[in-house]
Amino acid sequence: MLGAAAAALAFGSAALAQEAPPAAAAPAAAPAAPAPPYTFAFNAAYSTDYLFRGISQTSGKGAASGGVDFTAGQFYLGNWDSQVDFGPTTFDPKDATQFEYDLYGGWRPTLGKLNLDLGFIRYGYTNSPSKANYAYYEAKLLASYASGPNTIGGAFYYSPDNFGKTGASEYYELNDALVLSNKATVSGAIGYQALTKAKAGINGYTTWNIGATYPVTDKFGVDLRYWGTDSKATSFYSRTFAGDRMVATLKVSF
Repeated sequence: MLGAAAAALAFGSAALAQEAPPAAAAPAAAPAAPAPPYTFAFNAAYSTDYLFRGISQTSGKGAASGGVDFTAGQFYLGNWDSQVDFGPTTFDPKDATQFEYDLYGGWRPTLGKLNLDLGFIRYGYTNSPSKANYAYYEAKLLASYASGPNTIGGAFYYSPDNFGKTGASEYYELNDALVLSNKATVSGAIGYQALTKAKAGINGYTTWNIGATYPVTDKFGVDLRYWGTDSKATSFYSRTFAGDRMVATLKVSF
């Protein structure tokens, strides 16, 4: 009996040993936190000249600027502000307009590799005399297609009544950007600003730019860019505002 009991005990111990659970595995890594439903992004910059479609908005002088962007999925809203200096004009003889603030929003859907941006912009100016009528709106449609390190794009903007109540206007642009192996981006664009000659005094002009942006860090970048306009713009707006020029920009984002 003792032998049988001993044998049974030995067998039972062996069975328990075989049925014992394996050693506990290392705990699994915590799942990645879900992307937030919305984000805020801020930026600030200083440029040696503030150019808008090839035309200086600061009489060839430097400008500080900054903005904030709110994004929720494919939708966005934002504000961008900058120093301006148009010099004395007929309706602003004291040159009181010193600050521009832009409000914008839109929708950025994608169709495969094609990225779209449908939105609006309101350009506003502080201390601007009401008779100057500088503030205006634009609707925009942008499209871009990425292929490896290269992205090509196009843009169309429309305003029913442009800056200074100078009538309807359209802006057309083709652009291209190439990211290099050192993370610098070489980019350029050519555009045409169509204007209502009866109110604006000029029926339109061509503008272009080419330059390079280098990300010194993931938050700080430097851009050096050549801008130009055709002779019509130079003659009409003068060389203070139009023509060939180099612009350097320092930008921080957070």
